[in-house]
This record gives sequence, C-alpha cells and structure tokens, in this order.
Amino acid sequence: MAIKQFRLPDVGEGLTEAEILGWSVAVGDEVKVNQVLVEIETAKAAVELPSPFAGIVRDLLVEPGSTVDVGTPIISIETEEAASEPAQQDGKREPVLVGYGVAQGSTKRRARSKSTHTPVEPPAAASATVTAPAPVVAPVRVPVPVPAPAAAPRVSTKPTYVLAKPLVRKLAKDLGVDLATITPEREDGIITREEVERAASPAPATTSTPARLSAPVGETRRVPIKGVRKATAAAMVASAFTAPHVTEFLTLDVSRTMKLVARLKQLPEFADVKVSPLLIVAKALLVGVAKHPEVNASWDEAAQEIVIHGSVNLGIAAATPRGLIVPNVKAAERLALRDLAVALGQLTATAREGKTALEDLTGGTITITNVGVFGVDTGTPILNPGEAAILAFGAIKQQPWVVTTKKGGAKIKPRWVTTLGLSFDHRLVDGELGSKFLRDLGRVLEDPVASLV
Repeated sequence: MAIKQFRLPDVGEGLTEAEILGWSVAVGDEVKVNQVLVEIETAKAAVELPSPFAGIVRDLLVEPGSTVDVGTPIISIETEEAASEPAQQDGKREPVLVGYGVAQGSTKRRARSKSTHTPVEPPAAASATVTAPAPVVAPVRVPVPVPAPAAAPRVSTKPTYVLAKPLVRKLAKDLGVDLATITPEREDGIITREEVERAASPAPATTSTPARLSAPVGETRRVPIKGVRKATAAAMVASAFTAPHVTEFLTLDVSRTMKLVARLKQLPEFADVKVSPLLIVAKALLVGVAKHPEVNASWDEAAQEIVIHGSVNLGIAAATPRGLIVPNVKAAERLALRDLAVALGQLTATAREGKTALEDLTGGTITITNVGVFGVDTGTPILNPGEAAILAFGAIKQQPWVVTTKKGGAKIKPRWVTTLGLSFDHRLVDGELGSKFLRDLGRVLEDPVASLV
C-alpha cells in the first residue's frame, strides 16, 4: 500500500490559485479513477477535479473555503500499486478531463460510529508517500517499492468534515451559519439548503423577541475579493482604462419581434427549447456582424494590428451566485435559429449551475448583456477585454408609439418598445461603423421575418 497526495493542478490558462468550494468525498471513502473528488473555484469558473488514483481517502488536507496555490497537496489517498498505473493506449497516457467534470462514480463509505471521528494516517515507516506533480492533466503515477507494514497507525489531528454540496456551503457562509452546528436529517449525513435556512432563521422564542439575523440592517460586513469577482474586477478596470469606450443608444418598436417569439413557441420544432426575445436579438446581432464584420474584432497591441475574426464566438453575460461570467457560443453564425436557441439555453443553464467549462469562457469575440431581465431600460456596458463591441439589451415594455398609417398619416398606438445600448472600442470602430451596425441590428428587430428571410 502507498499513500499518494494529489496536488492542486493548473486547470487552464496559467491560473495560480483556486478556492476549495467543497469536497465530494470524505475520509474513509473508496474512490475510483476519474471520480469527482472536489469542486474548486478559479478566477474563471467552478471546476470539478476527478481523482487520478483509485483507493481509500485517508486525509483531506485543505478545508472548504480555503484558497491555495497550484501545486499544493489537497488530499491523500491510500492506493495499491496496481491501481496507481495510468490507463495506457497506444503507448500514451490517457489524460484526465477537468473543467466541465466527469461522470461521478459510486461512493462506498465505511461504517461510522456516532462518536467523533478523526482521520487515520499510517506512519512513515508503515508506507511510502508518493507526491504527484501538478500538471494540467492527471499526474504521472510511478510504482514505488513499499516496505511491509510495521508499527500501529497514529491518529491525525485533522478535524471531521461535514457533508454539504458547494452551493449549500456558500449559502451557509453568506448567512453566517456554521455547518458543524447542524445535525443532518438525511441518512447519508448531507446537510440540505432547508436545514441551513432554518439555522439562519430559528423559530422565535415564546417571548416576542425577534431572532437576530447574521447581518442585520446597518451592520457592516467585509467580503473577501477573490475568485470570479476578483477576475471580473481586474478585467473591467483594464478594459475601462485601455479601450476608449463610446456608447450609442437606439429605441425601437419590437412588436413584430414579440409576435415572432409567440409564433415560434407554437411550432413543434421549438417545443422543447426556450424561445425568448434574447434569441431574436442574438440572431439580429449575427446578421449585423455579417454586414459589418469589422465590429467582430480585437486590438493586438504587440503586433500593432486589428484582428478581424472570421467566426463569431457570441458571449452572453450571465449573473451567477459567484459573480458575473461571460460564456460564449462558438461559431454562432453557423447555427440555425433552433440550434442557436438550444446553445443559448444550455449556456445559461450551465452558468447558473456553476458548471461552465473553461473553454466556454475563453475566445469570445462579441457580447450581449441582457439587462432587461432586471427591468432596466438600458445601460452603458463595459467591453470584455479583447472585444470591440458589447450590446446591452434593455427591458421590453408597452409604450405609446407614433405609428405611420397606410395613407401616410400618423396615430398613437400601444407598442412593445425597447432600448439598445451599444458600446464599442473607438480605436477599432468609428462612429459611422458603430452607428450603421446598430441601425441594421435594429432593423432586424423591427421586422425580423423580412430581415431574416
């Protein structure tokens, strides 16, 4: 037997640290190769790390909520030599996929007593400890001769870890609830969201004294700047003070877009996908890029070149519990309307679950931010670094609108109206190009059927 340590790997793009969100295993669990061990949060997204080893979990070396550097040992697993060999195919090591996550294997737990349990770790004389390096993929596992067991094991002083999913841990942290004080009701010992909420708002006592919340009105709190929030802040500051922003606005009648959305929802082809005005706005933007490809560009300072991208990787800003992220649909211009609807639905659902893959967060070329879902009319969005344009899509509201009659007259009617806000990098996009792009995008939304045909 050998005790192997798994170091925090670099899961992509040279990231130097990550926060441990929550463990998917506990001390004493039997794990398989590729079984999810832990969920971490990098500056890009939440990532599930699979196990490079098969064996028994002996120690969880980092507590949830801790931020550790790449290369830091985070878990110890007792393995057999035969289980430590990586899968081989054609003489090459099969990489372990990280980022989006892998299928989670079954977890078998040893019987536990109700008394306090502390992890057990064999002494140095009883086993050999092999520390895996910190590559992007699974560590190379080398067989090491192991001496026969000798002395009795010593007891580690590491504390017992409570079982809770990452989002439940975050909720407990936000509400100021110590998970160790909660007695789980489920047989598997996992603490639920409802139990955390009850702990945060206990039933009032027989006296009329109200329960004290963890952060009452007027109390000052300090929130650590890390993870997605830290990366977003750095990117926005860099963008705001590097690219000269210009924002233009266009208010228009989108009543025909609303009729098209209602019509698409009735079609059998769209029965199992989400259809919303955002879908038509995304399609309108793609039509605009086809007419004005120069807006789908980036500024290469080192090469002193403007890079006009041949494909549109359409980013959709998404608000998540961990902060704002902008996943993108690769080659969106190649997708039919239904396929685009499916891609947008999957993108936003995955983002809200915190499971966005790293590759979906890189390579964007132009972005839409849908501020209308918050009831906001429009905004002046800040560009994503490396992009030349971002479109703010405002709320759609019924408003009085002057409509031209067939006889050339005018009358006021209630119409569905929205306001678009287009920010662009004035180094790449001048006023004429930005105005024409926004105008043509608006024309699609005013008459989508005619424009798309």
